[in-house]
Amino acid sequence: MSNAAKSILVYGIYLLILSFMLLVIPNVALTIFGLPTTNEVWVRVVGMQTLFFSFFYIRASQKEMTDFFGWTVLTRSLVIVIFALFVALGFAKPNFILLAVTDPFFSAWTWFALRSSNATRSVPTPANQR
Repeated sequence: MSNAAKSILVYGIYLLILSFMLLVIPNVALTIFGLPTTNEVWVRVVGMQTLFFSFFYIRASQKEMTDFFGWTVLTRSLVIVIFALFVALGFAKPNFILLAVTDPFFSAWTWFALRSSNATRSVPTPANQR
Protein backbone atom coordinates (compact mmCIF):
# COMPACT_ATOMS: atom_id res chain seq x y z
CA MET A 1 0.00 0.00 0.00
CA SER A 2 1.41 3.38 -1.01
CA ASN A 3 1.91 6.19 1.48
CA ALA A 4 -0.90 8.16 -0.21
CA ALA A 5 -3.22 5.16 0.17
CA LYS A 6 -2.25 4.86 3.83
CA SER A 7 -3.17 8.51 4.40
CA ILE A 8 -6.57 7.90 2.82
CA LEU A 9 -7.07 4.71 4.84
CA VAL A 10 -6.27 6.46 8.13
CA TYR A 11 -8.63 9.31 7.21
CA GLY A 12 -11.32 6.74 6.37
CA ILE A 13 -10.88 5.15 9.80
CA TYR A 14 -11.12 8.59 11.40
CA LEU A 15 -14.40 9.14 9.52
CA LEU A 16 -15.62 5.71 10.63
CA ILE A 17 -15.01 6.58 14.29
CA LEU A 18 -16.69 9.97 13.87
CA SER A 19 -19.67 8.37 12.15
CA PHE A 20 -20.24 5.96 15.04
CA MET A 21 -20.09 8.86 17.49
CA LEU A 22 -22.71 10.73 15.48
CA LEU A 23 -24.91 7.65 15.08
CA VAL A 24 -24.65 6.20 18.60
CA ILE A 25 -23.76 9.07 20.97
CA PRO A 26 -24.54 12.20 18.96
CA ASN A 27 -24.99 14.56 21.89
CA VAL A 28 -21.50 13.78 23.20
CA ALA A 29 -20.04 14.75 19.83
CA LEU A 30 -22.23 17.85 19.59
CA THR A 31 -21.15 19.01 23.05
CA ILE A 32 -17.45 18.54 22.20
CA PHE A 33 -17.84 20.69 19.11
CA GLY A 34 -19.84 23.41 20.85
CA LEU A 35 -23.18 22.63 19.26
CA PRO A 36 -26.46 22.36 21.15
CA THR A 37 -27.64 18.87 21.98
CA THR A 38 -30.66 17.59 20.12
CA ASN A 39 -33.03 14.68 19.82
CA GLU A 40 -33.68 15.43 16.16
CA VAL A 41 -32.66 12.93 13.50
CA TRP A 42 -30.45 15.30 11.43
CA VAL A 43 -27.29 14.54 13.43
CA ARG A 44 -27.74 10.82 12.84
CA VAL A 45 -28.29 11.49 9.13
CA VAL A 46 -24.92 13.29 9.10
CA GLY A 47 -23.48 10.26 10.93
CA MET A 48 -24.88 7.97 8.24
CA GLN A 49 -23.38 10.12 5.47
CA THR A 50 -20.04 10.15 7.30
CA LEU A 51 -20.22 6.35 7.56
CA PHE A 52 -20.76 6.12 3.79
CA PHE A 53 -17.86 8.51 3.13
CA SER A 54 -15.64 6.38 5.36
CA PHE A 55 -16.51 3.38 3.19
CA PHE A 56 -15.47 5.30 0.04
CA TYR A 57 -12.16 6.38 1.58
CA ILE A 58 -11.30 2.92 2.91
CA ARG A 59 -12.17 1.15 -0.36
CA ALA A 60 -10.37 3.77 -2.47
CA SER A 61 -7.25 3.28 -0.36
CA GLN A 62 -7.40 -0.48 -0.87
CA LYS A 63 -7.77 -0.04 -4.64
CA GLU A 64 -4.99 2.62 -4.87
CA MET A 65 -7.38 5.06 -6.56
CA THR A 66 -4.87 7.90 -6.89
CA ASP A 67 -7.27 10.12 -8.85
CA PHE A 68 -9.65 9.97 -5.89
CA PHE A 69 -6.78 10.74 -3.51
CA GLY A 70 -6.00 13.91 -5.46
CA TRP A 71 -9.64 15.02 -5.56
CA THR A 72 -9.87 14.81 -1.79
CA VAL A 73 -6.87 17.04 -1.12
CA LEU A 74 -8.67 20.24 -2.12
CA THR A 75 -12.00 19.39 -0.50
CA ARG A 76 -10.44 18.30 2.79
CA SER A 77 -8.25 21.42 2.81
CA LEU A 78 -11.33 23.63 2.49
CA VAL A 79 -13.14 22.13 5.48
CA ILE A 80 -11.26 24.21 8.05
CA VAL A 81 -11.68 27.36 5.95
CA ILE A 82 -15.43 26.90 5.67
CA PHE A 83 -15.79 26.02 9.35
CA ALA A 84 -13.79 29.14 10.27
CA LEU A 85 -16.23 31.16 8.15
CA PHE A 86 -19.14 29.59 10.07
CA VAL A 87 -17.51 30.73 13.32
CA ALA A 88 -16.69 34.19 11.94
CA LEU A 89 -20.29 34.64 10.79
CA GLY A 90 -21.59 33.64 14.21
CA PHE A 91 -23.18 30.36 13.09
CA ALA A 92 -21.04 28.30 15.47
CA LYS A 93 -18.85 28.64 18.55
CA PRO A 94 -15.04 28.63 18.13
CA ASN A 95 -14.63 25.05 19.39
CA PHE A 96 -16.63 23.96 16.30
CA ILE A 97 -13.33 24.31 14.42
CA LEU A 98 -12.04 21.33 16.43
CA LEU A 99 -14.08 19.16 14.08
CA ALA A 100 -11.92 20.34 11.17
CA VAL A 101 -8.48 20.52 12.81
CA THR A 102 -7.37 17.14 11.46
CA ASP A 103 -8.37 17.82 7.85
CA PRO A 104 -5.41 20.05 6.83
CA PHE A 105 -2.95 17.54 8.28
CA PHE A 106 -4.54 14.58 6.50
CA SER A 107 -4.73 16.61 3.28
CA ALA A 108 -1.09 17.61 3.52
CA TRP A 109 -0.05 14.00 4.17
CA THR A 110 -1.93 12.87 1.05
CA TRP A 111 -0.64 15.76 -1.06
CA PHE A 112 3.01 15.17 -0.11
CA ALA A 113 2.63 11.42 -0.60
CA LEU A 114 1.11 11.89 -4.07
CA ARG A 115 3.77 14.43 -4.98
CA SER A 116 6.51 12.10 -3.79
CA SER A 117 5.13 9.14 -5.73
CA ASN A 118 4.80 11.27 -8.89
CA ALA A 119 8.41 12.45 -8.55
CA THR A 120 9.55 8.86 -8.13
CA ARG A 121 7.69 7.77 -11.28
CA SER A 122 9.27 10.51 -13.39
CA VAL A 123 12.84 9.53 -12.46
CA PRO A 124 14.33 7.42 -15.24
CA THR A 125 15.46 3.95 -14.26
CA PRO A 126 17.59 1.54 -16.30
CA ALA A 127 14.49 -0.58 -17.00
CA ASN A 128 12.51 2.27 -18.58
CA GLN A 129 15.43 3.84 -20.50
CA ARG A 130 15.38 1.18 -23.22
